[in-house]
Amino acid sequence: MERIETVAGSIGADHLGAVLTHEHVFVVQEDFRLNYLPEWDEDAEIEHAVATLRRLKDSGIDTIMDVSVLGIGRNIERVARVAEQVDLNIVAATGFFTFNDLPFQMHYTGPGLGLNTPEPLDALFTRDITEGIGSTSIRAGFLVCVIEAEGLTGGVERVMRSVGRVAAATGLPVVVHTNPHTRSGLVAQRVLAEEGVDLTRVVLAHSGDTTDLDYLMRLADAGSVLGMDRFGLSVLLPHQDRIETIVALADRGYSDRMVLSQDAFCYSDWFDQTAMDVLADDWNYFQVTGRVLPDLRRRGVSESAISSMLRGVPHRLLCPGEVAAVEPIRLLSEKTGFSPEKRA
Repeated sequence: MERIETVAGSIGADHLGAVLTHEHVFVVQEDFRLNYLPEWDEDAEIEHAVATLRRLKDSGIDTIMDVSVLGIGRNIERVARVAEQVDLNIVAATGFFTFNDLPFQMHYTGPGLGLNTPEPLDALFTRDITEGIGSTSIRAGFLVCVIEAEGLTGGVERVMRSVGRVAAATGLPVVVHTNPHTRSGLVAQRVLAEEGVDLTRVVLAHSGDTTDLDYLMRLADAGSVLGMDRFGLSVLLPHQDRIETIVALADRGYSDRMVLSQDAFCYSDWFDQTAMDVLADDWNYFQVTGRVLPDLRRRGVSESAISSMLRGVPHRLLCPGEVAAVEPIRLLSEKTGFSPEKRA
């Protein structure tokens, strides 16, 4: 039986259960926390996260994919403290989150840069998958990259091509934060395919922020999975419009290329909670089980379609099946390193 890497250790694929494919446990940048969050109480936040995820498990969810990576704050030891206290699987990610540029640790180092080396991101992502994240033995189970309204900037392309190379080498799935209003999912598909990624193993996150069926079907027809994953963020698109879009796609036979989620968190340093209580008071982990599934059933979406979105498709993504052995990190970087010519 195939094994899936989680924060608490590997599990059999039969233990995945119902899966939310785009969530966070913590979004906390440590340098920001140390300097500007004097009220942070580590034990209290761990306790709050444990209580929240226990409720999520009780609501019918068995696994979450935690998309928190470098760039928005990933402290795997903090997440591990939560994971050891909950009967819910947390699958960790590797990758980098940026709308624009890379940090200075990468700014001058890489192919064609001041320090002309193989792409260092390849080695970092591969290490997270094959050895462990940080000083732990916790291994990433999928990769994350981003392409927002800013488009394919130099930094975004470096990350995306590195994620693509490592995904192609390891067989792990890719979750791409996209902006459907700029149709950035199409760019992500092109770039990842150029790096050898199987597009059926790519989730184009935040596809549910639009009602543009032509765009969504074009992505799905190329094989990718549509992330209908921001329920609760009605400020970006009303809940009913999100439901209608899923119903329309399911009616057209696309339930095998959609997944459900909320993009929620136990704590995020991005938002003032008082303001969020006004702008998005329904944005939490419990929209899918408490609101979305009942609404889909009322609209006549079949149980098999719901099971596909919540179980079948996530299981297919997280189970790599037969893939080539991972090349040594040095060889992977040297063989497929990013080159300035690819950015043309």
